[in-house]
Amino acid sequence: MTALLALANVDTYYGPIQALRGASLAIDAGGIVAVLGANGAGKTTLLKTVMGLLDDQPDKGSIDFDGASIVGAQTEEIARRGIAYVPEGREVFRELTVLENLQAGAFSRRDDTAADLARMFGYFPRLMERRDQSAGTLSGGEQQMLAIARALMSRPRLLMLDEPSLGLSPLLVQEIFAILRTINGDGVTIFLVEQNARMALSVADRALVMEHGRFVLDGSAAEIAADPDVQEFYLGIAGEESVKGYRRYRRKKRWR
Repeated sequence: MTALLALANVDTYYGPIQALRGASLAIDAGGIVAVLGANGAGKTTLLKTVMGLLDDQPDKGSIDFDGASIVGAQTEEIARRGIAYVPEGREVFRELTVLENLQAGAFSRRDDTAADLARMFGYFPRLMERRDQSAGTLSGGEQQMLAIARALMSRPRLLMLDEPSLGLSPLLVQEIFAILRTINGDGVTIFLVEQNARMALSVADRALVMEHGRFVLDGSAAEIAADPDVQEFYLGIAGEESVKGYRRYRRKKRWR
């Protein structure tokens, strides 16, 4: 079966700085895949590379969506093919109303969007209550809801999210991740970059760990959550010998 999204040996540079180093992965349709990693690991670059948001990218390697290459395609074309992206920081259109933001998310469509608007308001009842309110006046959690709903208005097959929990209270994080489970259950594949490893692993079917621009660990969410290094360095479950454990972590070949 052809993977929905496949990267093979992708290198991406910011000027002289290499941000992705031979990144390879394949995501099948239907699940939730999470990528964990420290700041600077290359997680955001990975999503931007897939979405065609970086100039002259990738510098090496291939990116296929549903069996067809998207290397060199414009971001608008990638979105039309069925990938939606929710960036870190939400980036809603602050001067537009909630309804206008949602309508903007359907810019590439020519069909009736009424059913999808109703579905978004079903996922996020607060947006219905604030449909005529300017997006800039919403709380951070409401803006994140709006950013996700706006992305879904394009009817994507793959939804990519960058740090959806950033800056939100624990209760709001739980609410949004519960909604992501519902969205996935409705048939949207989710590719999630998240520093809240505990929450990401609780919702994902599969997880990868990224370090210095490459994937160093890949497995089911349960396998990744049970890994001693992940427990210590991402889940905050300290071992008995933290310093020695960190040195072992740096030496392990699978983490290089």
